[in-house]
Amino acid sequence: MTIGIKPLSEALGVEVTGLDTIAVPKVEDLELLKQAFLERHLLCVRSRPLTPKTFSRFASYFGRPQLQLLRDQRDGDVPEVSILDSTYKTADAKPDDLTKVRLSGWHTDDSYFAKPAKVTALQGLAVPSTGGQTRFANTHMAYDELPEDRKTALNDMSAVHAYDTRRATARARTLDRTEQSETSDVIHPLIRTHDESGVKAIYFNPNRTDRVMGMDLEESDVLLDELYGWITQPKYQYHHEWIVGDILLWDNRCLIHSVNVDFPIGEERRHQRILLQGDRPV
Repeated sequence: MTIGIKPLSEALGVEVTGLDTIAVPKVEDLELLKQAFLERHLLCVRSRPLTPKTFSRFASYFGRPQLQLLRDQRDGDVPEVSILDSTYKTADAKPDDLTKVRLSGWHTDDSYFAKPAKVTALQGLAVPSTGGQTRFANTHMAYDELPEDRKTALNDMSAVHAYDTRRATARARTLDRTEQSETSDVIHPLIRTHDESGVKAIYFNPNRTDRVMGMDLEESDVLLDELYGWITQPKYQYHHEWIVGDILLWDNRCLIHSVNVDFPIGEERRHQRILLQGDRPV
């Protein structure tokens, strides 16, 4: 069967059909997918739900899986796979103010590490009847459309990324002692150059970026608020409506994402996730 590739939106993403996610892909198909990934930053592969072992094998065609921070989410047999359950199991679990749900905040995975994951692979295992979409914004396109003087001003700036920041609207979950020891604050460039394609993107994680180096907090907050408004403009976004079995692979080097957390209480929302090893941002 010939694989099909078509755009998901003007901003980013392609849908991939006709790919057998269990079989070893043809070399030419894999090269086609990798090129589409670099150009469009997100692949949606239509699939059936995979076992953690098969999911890990599929993700490894795009990079080397790594262990994720939170130990209690790791699969017992395939530890590089994490099981993410965002179901509201009780009425009390869903707050009236949905900004207090951490997933609702825009973010990019792993930026609190010196070498953040370059790619996230996420497969939908259970999907609620309404809500639960994952939203993406293209920070490469956002950088490209900045005025030239803003690009020049931002190009030499760096920012502190922390496991949690006072700027986030919802608190990160509590870590155990080992996890705390692995999450010291790190400094990353505010404009990141993609190590494979060479394109530049605004590297700002609203859930984790705490402050801009060389600025006082008030000045830093003004700049980060400005960047937040810029990169989250609707024209840079794609919202994914999950179908059970969908596999999304996205590029953390030039995308941020968030979740529409307004879905029904008691309806299961569950995914399995793999992170692929990346390099230090430059």
